[in-house]
Amino acid sequence: MSTPTIPPGGTLLQTFKKSFVDVPIDADNDNAISTTEFLDAAESLTTMFDVLGSVAFSPVKSDMLGNIKKIRERQLAAPAESETLQALVINELKTKKHTATEGLLWLTRGLEFTCIALSQNLAQESEELSASFRNAYGSTLKPHHGILIKPVFSAAMSACPYRKDFYPKLGADQDKVTSELRTYLAALEKIVGILKGFQSRKEAKW
Repeated sequence: MSTPTIPPGGTLLQTFKKSFVDVPIDADNDNAISTTEFLDAAESLTTMFDVLGSVAFSPVKSDMLGNIKKIRERQLAAPAESETLQALVINELKTKKHTATEGLLWLTRGLEFTCIALSQNLAQESEELSASFRNAYGSTLKPHHGILIKPVFSAAMSACPYRKDFYPKLGADQDKVTSELRTYLAALEKIVGILKGFQSRKEAKW
């Protein structure tokens, strides 16, 4: 696993191709989320798992990238019907298929897991990453995982680096890292909330 090179005085977030802060949300159109920018931002987020440094996180990253691929394939197959995530889901379900729709459901869970873990860890300065990720896993992905998958993810939680080793890898200026990460996570939390609300509606179910 390779981590991006952080420019001097910069942060890992500045190396991302796209940030969730920059994903267009159309408030006048039922909070429609732009598909291309969302997928680029989700793909960029997976580099965080490289920084976490353990091969134990490979299944977590692979799971998210696999779901991104399913959504992107539907977008490429029907671009005019997939400009927003909500449109992509509704139009795919009309074809009696749900590959990308299910991929988005799992991707949303994975993003929520990451968002809750990092947000909790930022808020609790004495808490180690392993505890934050374990708590987040319990409230997001774990209830949906089968008995074969749970141990794989649990191993990743136990393999988290110490916070004193993790945060410096996000950038040398820790105040800047914390500030940017808070802004980033707030934007991600908003998007996850919109998607969870949409996915609870009848039109988004199969």
